[in-house]
Amino acid sequence: MNKIEAIIRPGKLEEVKDALNKLGIHGMTVSQVIGCGHQKGRTEVYRGAEYSINLLPKVKVEIIVSKKWVDKCVEAITTAARSGEIGDGKIFIYPLSNVIRIRTGEQGEDAI
Repeated sequence: MNKIEAIIRPGKLEEVKDALNKLGIHGMTVSQVIGCGHQKGRTEVYRGAEYSINLLPKVKVEIIVSKKWVDKCVEAITTAARSGEIGDGKIFIYPLSNVIRIRTGEQGEDAI
């Protein structure tokens, strides 16, 4: 099993959800996050003063899948989230040793 974390643009969330749903992936955790990378933020003017904003709003999508689904999920997320501009995001993949469903006590892939 693997955990896939994707940091994406907020405007791409619906497209990513739709792409994952087409694969049959319905369980996910979505969080609003802020961060910086190569995009390096932006400057804004507020009441005549210029401010540098280097932490930009992003969305983090977390899903747990069996190993056989990792490549398909990464491809779906990449295709749906790509705009071709700096700031499209990143995908991180982590191995999981176990998953436990609290309600039933199921473990491993049965708990996904």
